[in-house]
Amino acid sequence: MKIRPISLILFAISLAATVYAQDVIHLYPADAATPPSYPEKEYYSNVWHTEVVTNVTQPTLTVFRPSPDVKNGSAIVICPGGGFMALSISSEGTDVARYLAARGMTAFVLKYRLAHTGEDATAEFGTLYQDKAKFGEMMKTVVPQSVADGLAAVTYVRQHASDYGIATDRVGIIGFSAGGTVAAEVAFRYRPEGRPAFAAPIYSGGLPADIPVPTDAPPMFIAAATDDNLGLAPRSIDLYQRWTAAHKSAELHMYVKGGHGFGMHIQHIPTDNWIDRFAEWLTTEGFLTK
Repeated sequence: MKIRPISLILFAISLAATVYAQDVIHLYPADAATPPSYPEKEYYSNVWHTEVVTNVTQPTLTVFRPSPDVKNGSAIVICPGGGFMALSISSEGTDVARYLAARGMTAFVLKYRLAHTGEDATAEFGTLYQDKAKFGEMMKTVVPQSVADGLAAVTYVRQHASDYGIATDRVGIIGFSAGGTVAAEVAFRYRPEGRPAFAAPIYSGGLPADIPVPTDAPPMFIAAATDDNLGLAPRSIDLYQRWTAAHKSAELHMYVKGGHGFGMHIQHIPTDNWIDRFAEWLTTEGFLTK
């Protein structure tokens, strides 16, 4: 990951002018949430060169509302990535929300539950990821919680659609890396009241192998880079093939270069424009029109 240049910062500021102030919603009632045994943290990671959030025990949704003149009745739940140990909250969260809110969508950035980490989760991730056995044990505990939060987030937004002036059948989900795993799992495991209108796993970290593609599966947008330094690119291809083999709508963008975690970072290569391709796809699917 690289530090964002001034041009992108100015672009984000210009988008912020068209987006209304955010609300923070607790996903679960206080008596149902995981009791906090350690404080949530937000800081700039010198390892990942971006803002991160760690030690999430009480999931929240931060709402980015579009201005009335562009609002189109669609909504999206955004799941940042970070190996289920952190959330890349800017590049894969709030920056994405501002871009989509400027185009009329009501965006909800999800802070889902994470593994307990110490002083710097991003440094811990680099060490733990090398030990596949220990990393796998951590995943067994935290991934079901994170996925449950993704399912609950889509259900919440649908159930409160009238509060935000959105349509229940126009609520989708996007996720990056670990958050892409959450988005993919939601696309497989939803119940009727929480069906996403679309799903967009971006350089997803994994996908369920134990259940079939749903008969009413939503359309899917997938993007990744061939040179993904975590070796996850084939999983995006597998997901696309499973969706299309089930005769469901899917669009795949596989970039030759971009690495893992390109998000909204500017690298002066085609992955810089993946979100424009996503917006084009949303338009084709009817989610960016009023």
